Amino acid sequence: MPYVNIRIAGTLSREQKAKIAEEITDTLERIALKPKSYTYIAFDELPDENWAIAGKLLDEQ
Repeated sequence: MPYVNIRIAGTLSREQKAKIAEEITDTLERIALKPKSYTYIAFDELPDENWAIAGKLLDEQ
């Protein structure tokens, strides 16, 4: 059973999440031969203040 966890700074629209989920599920079915019904995807949307790059929080850039 594939489990995919997508962490992203900021937010995605419902439509964006649906398209990402569809494409990842299709890819796992096509390449890994995993049935679509076995694929679980979770989206973690985190505020910019919870991400840092090069020692700076994203909300500071």
